[in-house]
Amino acid sequence: MGNTLYRNLPNIVSILGVLPIGLLLLPDGHLFLIPLIIYNNIMDDLDGILAARLNLRSCYGAMLDNVCDIVSHTIFVLAIGMHFGGICAVAAAWAMVGLILRVVSRLDSPPVVPRGSPTNELVRHLLFVLLLVGIFEFPVSTVLVVVFVMNGLAMIVPFEMPHMIRSRTRSAAAIGGVNLALVTAWVIPATTA
Repeated sequence: MGNTLYRNLPNIVSILGVLPIGLLLLPDGHLFLIPLIIYNNIMDDLDGILAARLNLRSCYGAMLDNVCDIVSHTIFVLAIGMHFGGICAVAAAWAMVGLILRVVSRLDSPPVVPRGSPTNELVRHLLFVLLLVGIFEFPVSTVLVVVFVMNGLAMIVPFEMPHMIRSRTRSAAAIGGVNLALVTAWVIPATTA
């Protein structure tokens, strides 16, 4: 039993990264968006680090990670789009189509070396918009529409994007630094500005 748990540790972390997203179904669940996005990002990075460090990479784990990404990222986009409504909801639907096409196209491919994903970038962009709206007064729906449309397009373009945050962070320390920056931006709002 212990060996089975050990071999599936990255997969367990992947699933644990998605489970709390059910909080978004509660009344006023949108209030949990920021901590859930940060938690999900940390767990998504942790599963990859564990798989690499413990030499537990597998096709199954890579596919499970993609499935967990599509579930969590689609729910985040849906929750934000529906919360802000109107044209923002329409743009969120566009982004969800891009998310689904991106992840489904990766399910039948052999596992690739982790270099970041446009799906993760979309969620981080949404996080920063939500953090910044608490600091500055700007038309959040307009900014969210731009983020949804541009990221939805980024999901379906056929070329590599080497300038994404996670494409630049290759070591576990650098990945930890990105997650520390996300937590800091949430806990100490002045650092976001």
